[in-house]
Amino acid sequence: MGKKFLIPMIIFALIGIIGVGWQIISSNIVKEANQMIVSSVDLSSIQDGSYTGEYILSPVKVEVEVVVKNNEIYDIKILEHQNGFGEKAEAIIEEIIEKQKLNVDLVSGATVSSKVILKAVENALGQ
Repeated sequence: MGKKFLIPMIIFALIGIIGVGWQIISSNIVKEANQMIVSSVDLSSIQDGSYTGEYILSPVKVEVEVVVKNNEIYDIKILEHQNGFGEKAEAIIEEIIEKQKLNVDLVSGATVSSKVILKAVENALGQ
């Protein structure tokens, strides 16, 4: 009877350890994202063209292409977004284009992906 319960108990313990480990890792990633500073970009100094940039805050990686016309952000395309559960953060692109700045509200529930997208756009325009 002891062996019947030993394997399920070991599996349960392993699941618990993995869960606690993921919580710690996830918490550290969110903490790092919250401390991340996204700088403003002077669009008046950026020539018309297409610029690419990326940013990685593992496990989230974003690569973007930013199109600038007449000193305005005309379009932003996400070339790659390894996002975990942060796909809804891609909506931040519309706000960046609308407000023509990187100081925009983050997408609720997708803080890390929102910040990584902002940093990728900053990197594209900061070259």
